[in-house]
Amino acid sequence: MKEKAIIRKKTKKIWVGDVPIGGDAPITIQSMTNTHTQDINATTTQINALAEAGADIVRVSVPDMDSAEAFQKIKQNVNLPLVADIHFDHKIALKVLENGADCVRINPGNIGSEQKIKEVIFSAKDKKIPIRIGVNAGSLEKDLQQKYGEPNSDALVESALRHVDILDKNNFDNFKLSIKSSDIFMAVESYRKISNQIAQPLHLGITESGSLKSGTVRSSIGLGMLLMEGIGDTLRISLASDPIDEIKVGWEMLKALNIRSRGVKIIACPSCSRQNFQVINTVNKLEKKLSDIKEEVTLAVIGCYVNGPGESKVADVGVTGASPKHLLYINGKPAYKVETSRLEECLTKEVLKMAKQKSNTILTK
Repeated sequence: MKEKAIIRKKTKKIWVGDVPIGGDAPITIQSMTNTHTQDINATTTQINALAEAGADIVRVSVPDMDSAEAFQKIKQNVNLPLVADIHFDHKIALKVLENGADCVRINPGNIGSEQKIKEVIFSAKDKKIPIRIGVNAGSLEKDLQQKYGEPNSDALVESALRHVDILDKNNFDNFKLSIKSSDIFMAVESYRKISNQIAQPLHLGITESGSLKSGTVRSSIGLGMLLMEGIGDTLRISLASDPIDEIKVGWEMLKALNIRSRGVKIIACPSCSRQNFQVINTVNKLEKKLSDIKEEVTLAVIGCYVNGPGESKVADVGVTGASPKHLLYINGKPAYKVETSRLEECLTKEVLKMAKQKSNTILTK
């Protein structure tokens, strides 16, 4: 029996290209390129790799006019919606809006004079392109630093509402907002507070969260808390790692919370002296072999009869370790026994077969 599903806070739906964010739309997963944007081939290759890994949206840094020109060519060679990341220079924002950006990430308060801000807002409104306000504890306005002494949730929310107010005064509501910190408690509290004050969708993230291992833990704790409370409409896992890892971790997070599903979900025991085959080694090999599968398949890999039958009965494919042979389950029912030497081969075969069946079922609906 499944537990009660998470009830999301209702937000305004906006569109980044053909991808909806907010409202009743699925929570989307984003990443950001780390190539030089002027290197069109490298950036295009990375975006396409992120798409293959499961990204819904990709952000691209556009620090200068040469990058803005390259952005247009990159956009022509990818299928994912692209967010142009702009700071300080409103002319770059205007250029990427002309060059096909699906969204621009700016802070209206640091893009220049009021007239310059109006130019960017007018162009975005005319082209029906959303703006992402991106507030970060590491770049808090000086007057707010002086007022609060150091970054905290109240300072971040005040900063965010300043930017929101600029858009409101120009009758622009087609935006989403992020309010990030590397401090988990500050980030969570900031998102909680801002979610009660605006109707626009929220972009979740723990900024500069760290390496693949530590960043995954920190992001999972912080974003997991918010997602469980129904807060958040799109997310990025900020890791000092390959951007594809950000997509993989994002998917695992949403899968763990039963929010979205994609690919093979492996349930595996941590192993102990009761194991009848090398569980850890088997799982690591299967994870690599099955990483390209997009269909939703649950695989249970349990080393003994203590929890094996129970987990295998609720999985698409499962194995319970035994001696001299292990028992494979298909669709929750015992199917056949297999020796250790063929275990990896048989599990791979059954998962691929299950994925194909599910793919065919989707196509015939």
